[in-house]
Amino acid sequence: MGTPQLVVRAGNPDFLDLPWDRSLAEWDHPRRLDLPKGISRHEVHFFGYDEGIYAVKELPRHLARHEYAVLRQLEEMRAPAVQPVGLVERPWRHPYEEAAAAVITRYVEYSFSYRELLSGWGFGDRRNQMLDAFAGLLVELHLLGCHWGDCSLSNVLYRYDAGAVDMIMVDAETARIHPSLSDGQRQDDLQVMVENVAGGMADLAAEQGIDLDLADLFLGEDIAARYHPLWREVTAEAFIGRDEQYRITEQINRLNELGFEVDDLVLTPHAEGSRLRMRFKVAGRNFHSHHLRELTGIEAAENQARQILSDLRYYEATVARDSPAGKRLAPIRWRVEVFEPMLARLRSLPDRAARDPVQAYTDFLHHRYLLSVEAGSDIPNEEAFRRWAAAGQPGYPLG
Repeated sequence: MGTPQLVVRAGNPDFLDLPWDRSLAEWDHPRRLDLPKGISRHEVHFFGYDEGIYAVKELPRHLARHEYAVLRQLEEMRAPAVQPVGLVERPWRHPYEEAAAAVITRYVEYSFSYRELLSGWGFGDRRNQMLDAFAGLLVELHLLGCHWGDCSLSNVLYRYDAGAVDMIMVDAETARIHPSLSDGQRQDDLQVMVENVAGGMADLAAEQGIDLDLADLFLGEDIAARYHPLWREVTAEAFIGRDEQYRITEQINRLNELGFEVDDLVLTPHAEGSRLRMRFKVAGRNFHSHHLRELTGIEAAENQARQILSDLRYYEATVARDSPAGKRLAPIRWRVEVFEPMLARLRSLPDRAARDPVQAYTDFLHHRYLLSVEAGSDIPNEEAFRRWAAAGQPGYPLG
């Protein structure tokens, strides 16, 4: 029968203690963890190691090879997708058995399936967050030349991201990477998404005994409606005069504000001679998270990073304002003196603050801001934290 072939990336377990000679559905292993997951056509289980938690998905060999390769490409492009760490190919047990394999990915901390985001049988006050996050994910993937082919509610993971929802692609079986996508390819992806999301909402309504006429069947169409203006904004061309360099800065700032990084600026002469065609090559939607990581080493989602950077800037303006050396060292001092001690306090709190301390930190910052606006002056951290904890750790408003 032969032995399984394992390809595992450095820095992860070797996974040799798992029973690869048997189908994943037959496993009863002490490392297996019972974690929430979405609906999948393939068997998926989670396993805990000292290095972290890993998801193992079993599927036919040709699909596993393809998905692993695509996820590696997406990782190199810094796309919002799960990180692949291993590919296991299991030998045939019977002459007519389809060759099986498994893709191993790193579990995304603080993530959850769409069913945990539901409010009743729909998305309630979080519907707008869902729409924005889904549209942003598709725009980002399409900018990278990724035609998904099977976008659905189940094929993404969700995380709270300050006052928003962040989404991560989790299923790449049908995805293809191209140098760029045509309008037809993008439209095809959107149409598949609309149909899949409508089907998912219809299934939810059926499970909850809700009349189909009341189901949120237009959720996918509303996602597409937000996708189109966002796509136009990040891919737009403009004409500028040769003495209007400030407009380049304005557009870069606008794209950064939307979270997108700018890789390249293309300026080409226009027929008039006095004008230039301006076009940007836009990369991933993680400008602020990359900037925070470069300054402090802190890993955070995009909107979390935006909020945390505001706290760092405030610290720089108040504590490190007297000397250039102080400003250079401010990110390190802020992390040691402010951020890490606060995270330790958050981890000691019950419930959701301990489960996702970085998100709790942004909740605290938002509450401190509201208290300061109400008081008409800055509220010190200690007082703000005491009042935030006493109020039950309120977060960002929904919607």
